[in-house]
Amino acid sequence: MLLVHVPKLTNRLGYTLNVLLKHVLRIEFSITTSEADFLAFGGMRLCYGHKRLGDSLFIKSADLLFETSITDQEPRPWCDGGQWKLFPVYGRDLDFDFDPLAATFYLVSRYEEYMPHREDVHGRFMPEDSLAFIHGFLDQPVVDQWADMLASALAARYPVEAPTPRTYRFVQTVDIDAAWCYLHKGLFRTVTGTLRDAFWRRNWDEVRLRYRVLAGREPDPFDTFDYIIAHSERSRDSYLIFFSLLADYGQYDKPASFHNNRHRELLQHLCDHAKVGIHPGYSSLENPGNVEVETQRLEEILHRTIVRARYHFLRLRLPQSYRILAHAGIRHDYTMGYADVLGFRAGISSTYPFYDLERDTETQLTIHPFCAMDTTMQKYLKLSPDEAVSAYHRLIDSVRAVGGTFCCIVHNQNLSDYFGWKGWREVYENMVDYAKPLTP
Repeated sequence: MLLVHVPKLTNRLGYTLNVLLKHVLRIEFSITTSEADFLAFGGMRLCYGHKRLGDSLFIKSADLLFETSITDQEPRPWCDGGQWKLFPVYGRDLDFDFDPLAATFYLVSRYEEYMPHREDVHGRFMPEDSLAFIHGFLDQPVVDQWADMLASALAARYPVEAPTPRTYRFVQTVDIDAAWCYLHKGLFRTVTGTLRDAFWRRNWDEVRLRYRVLAGREPDPFDTFDYIIAHSERSRDSYLIFFSLLADYGQYDKPASFHNNRHRELLQHLCDHAKVGIHPGYSSLENPGNVEVETQRLEEILHRTIVRARYHFLRLRLPQSYRILAHAGIRHDYTMGYADVLGFRAGISSTYPFYDLERDTETQLTIHPFCAMDTTMQKYLKLSPDEAVSAYHRLIDSVRAVGGTFCCIVHNQNLSDYFGWKGWREVYENMVDYAKPLTP
């Protein structure tokens, strides 16, 4: 048990202690504002504030966690021997030369996304405007690193009660934007697709491929689900989650119909081997009721409650998007990451609860951040397969070093070896083998 002394308990401070101690380090703790009770306690002690109490571990505080308004902040990041830090503090006899609690809150709350900012063509926060991107630490799970620093400091001061080291985890998620390339599209979409390929694109190779698939002479290129399941089952102690797009057909949403029996059978088959969540459609940001409708569609198909979600196109706007999910009964979100760059959008690889900064309160929605996506590497960064393997390895190594969770996104259609993705199956297989937890 760790006892934490604070001069005043605020929602922000309680939340940040909950993230670092409970969710990341798995340390049981309690909080007190009584100096007498704190000094009389015989176990591990952490003092947070402007003055040290006794011989406890001491973190001198910045002001952020004692505020309630949303205002411009000056995190003043710097790199110290390879370790990035925010919110420097000054004084004599300090155990930390920065405030890791304020730094953690600033990143995991996505404080900067509540400030005026630019959006891309899809209404998304632009990573180029983030503190982590600008200063070059987006590829590091810095919050997990700060948690490790805190755990090491506690272990050095209280060796008998040292926190237990964390265990690395691997979570593979698959977005099903289109279950099939050619099959089960209906007569109208099949005919119009053929005409488009033949007379607009003049791509006769694709026309021939389409009809080989429709004639049953070749499997549909996007039907890679059993391949994914087989490779995931080789990776023991890892987790597999599919996110299914069940939105109505539109400019950016082109799933098979949720009425289609083969589509329903596929989702039921996937549910036998993995978790399945909803992939709310592109327009759900402007039409919040769509999330509930699409979630109910998946629940009706699978005959079970759906609690996991990831927004299509990663269209995440805070705090509205997360309020929409919570209202629809979603309890776990997997959208926290960027579409066009790799790395840790919230500076963390571990799961943590969402904090609604406008309402100044911790919520019941759990965030599962991801740091890598296949489309990011091939479409946005233009990486070759060999470069993608190296990028995966760097991110996995950074997460493994802190005992965090490596969560990634792949797409079933990107494992087809067609349409510019030749060679990416080998990338995927390498990633799965490299990311799986090491056996003792």
